[in-house]
Amino acid sequence: MPPEPLILAFDTSAAHCAAALLSGESVLAARVEEMGRGQAERLMPMLEEMLGDEGRTWSDVSAIGVGTGPGNFTGIRISVAAARGLALSLSIPAVGVSGFEATAPDQTDPHWAVIPAPRGMVYAQRLGADTGQPELLPEADLTTLDAPILRLDTIPGDRHATHIARVAARRWRDTPVRPAPLYIRPADAAPPREAPPVILP
Repeated sequence: MPPEPLILAFDTSAAHCAAALLSGESVLAARVEEMGRGQAERLMPMLEEMLGDEGRTWSDVSAIGVGTGPGNFTGIRISVAAARGLALSLSIPAVGVSGFEATAPDQTDPHWAVIPAPRGMVYAQRLGADTGQPELLPEADLTTLDAPILRLDTIPGDRHATHIARVAARRWRDTPVRPAPLYIRPADAAPPREAPPVILP
């Protein structure tokens, strides 16, 4: 019998580095380190440590799963860039999984997946039989939604990474497109007000 596919998943879309290793239906490892900054420096060592602790190497990995947000702009870019680089260097698929999908990957009944956003807002998407587009809503509007609400911020980071791995395990053989960040609002950083410098001939 061939070995079960090994899925390595990770996420840095919030104030954490989270990762999970899935073999078939078995979660071999899942961990999270809370951090407001430093994910770019910590992510790859964490993945190396997790593989080593399970006696695995990069060549054993069948596919990458990565959280694409919405969430922290810089954190999302860190994970997505790492996933693309790993997929290219290992010649394996990388599957992007939104935070909405990772909130409750086995929930098929209609529901709203909700993710905190800055300044009293939330990202929300209706999932199920009538899946809608992601939205940015005032948190006060959650009381008006027409289906049960499931919040990503109630799920521990290591479980979030495990959910990403499970979604990726279902999709990785379908030749997915390269993962891309899921941004629903503009970045907080404003463009410079000064005129661009003049380039002399």
